[in-house]
Amino acid sequence: MVADIEIAQSVTMRPILEVASAIGLNRTDLILKSDYIAKVRLDAIDRARKGRQGKLVLVTGTTPTRYGEGKTLTTVGLGQALNRLGTKAIVAVREPSLGPVFGTKGGATGGGRSQVLPMEEINLHFTGDIHAVGAANNLIAAVMDAHIFHGNVLDIDPTRVLFPRCLDMNDRQLRNIVTGLGGPKHGVPREDGFIITAASEVMAILCLAEGIHDLKARLERIIVAFDRRERPTKVGDLTVHGAAAILLKDALLPNLVQTLEGTPAFVHGGPFANIAHGHSSVLADRLALGLGEVVVTEAGFGADLGGEKFVDLVCRQSGLRADAAILVASVRALKHHGGVKKKDLPVENLKALQAGFANLDAHIKILHTLGLTPVVAVNRFATDTDKEVDGIVDHCQDLGVRAASHTCHKDGGAGGEELARLVLDATKASTRAVRFVYEDDDRFEEKVAKVATTIYGAANVKYDAAALDDLERLKQANLDALPICIAKTQLSLSDDERVLGAPRGWTLEVRGIRPSAGAGFLVVIAGDIMRMPGLGEEPAALSMDIDDGAHIKGLF
Repeated sequence: MVADIEIAQSVTMRPILEVASAIGLNRTDLILKSDYIAKVRLDAIDRARKGRQGKLVLVTGTTPTRYGEGKTLTTVGLGQALNRLGTKAIVAVREPSLGPVFGTKGGATGGGRSQVLPMEEINLHFTGDIHAVGAANNLIAAVMDAHIFHGNVLDIDPTRVLFPRCLDMNDRQLRNIVTGLGGPKHGVPREDGFIITAASEVMAILCLAEGIHDLKARLERIIVAFDRRERPTKVGDLTVHGAAAILLKDALLPNLVQTLEGTPAFVHGGPFANIAHGHSSVLADRLALGLGEVVVTEAGFGADLGGEKFVDLVCRQSGLRADAAILVASVRALKHHGGVKKKDLPVENLKALQAGFANLDAHIKILHTLGLTPVVAVNRFATDTDKEVDGIVDHCQDLGVRAASHTCHKDGGAGGEELARLVLDATKASTRAVRFVYEDDDRFEEKVAKVATTIYGAANVKYDAAALDDLERLKQANLDALPICIAKTQLSLSDDERVLGAPRGWTLEVRGIRPSAGAGFLVVIAGDIMRMPGLGEEPAALSMDIDDGAHIKGLF
């Protein structure tokens, strides 16, 4: 099999000015980063919002394996297929984090004949957006600690600091650390820790902000700590929101690139859906909707995570509405949930596949609960048999759900035309009436319980002592009315990654609650989820290299 990077490097890309012109953007709308990458100015977004709006299609998935089931691949392939059918389609996906790229995935720009290009740049430093998020985050943290060191006029309680530093790398060693050691001249000692940049509240703010004014206002509302009288201390109290916004001014602008077949693509922002809200930027979606007939946008992981958060957080805040939802499924993931071991996944096993349908059905139900019209896309792998693929499609059709397999990895857009026709059919019947899982005025406990029982299939929710302390503190500060963003494992519908299928009757364990007042929600930490991932025994980085001619190898 030809590696993704070899396919990407074999393609002659269209100049980005040509890609932009095809969707109504001119040279003055762009800040060129290279011949094939451009940022789009805010004025162009304002203009696009006033134009005719296209259809919005959300791509989500079933509960994945550790290696992903091809949501980005399907998003890109579907965009290419729609263009082949004569529909002006635009793709909108998140920027890859270096953590997963060097950890498990080895790349996150799609695959095979359905990739966004230039693949190496997007997977690595790209336009520096993620680094800008890290810089802004860590500037805030540095100013806060400097304030504590230089007299602490705000009376910040060093044991109640909430705002962590971040790093765009999987590094478990930094999860729990002690800072400020070395004596009085070197800081105030306290326990601390890093999170991955994708989990930073600054990243969420970047992806939800509607412009510079909104960006600054959201940064100002970030709660960095509580003082010794249990009152919240905000970034605005430190007066560093303006400086943080300066670091983010270019990162706020959507990035325009292209797919392998020349379809326009916006790659912007990168929150994970298991520990953050999991969607690329609102500005990129708004821009695309004003320029295209159909926008294919991706949310992270399964419908229980990215799908629910897209509706309850992104749609609630932005007013965006999806016309259809693609549910990406794979034979291997469903057999995994049917109890098959990794080494046996390539072997045909119809009995295990049928056992795994419980997970598929649960995600279809979630999308219906959210008011979204599902279209199941079976991402076909080389080891899948006709009986297995047809079995999934037939099962969905028996449920009255549109479904088709695709071969976008091997065939690009040509391999997704049947799926594209089903998607167009689904968008024509759309009512654009998403349903929120909870109401704004529901109590915090009710919001968590509704997501846990309605979306995840839990029977109840249990709060440990630390979480109850967090909740009491938030209630005293009148912060408990915000929407919720539950951080839990992506590998199960439950909060335990070892539990497969569609478990019922279990208890969601809440370990902590963190305010993300600037982003506009509360992060509910459930199960054993970590906001700083760690590298595995054999990370993808070990297979990567660069030769004397600066040609990169090992990205896949």
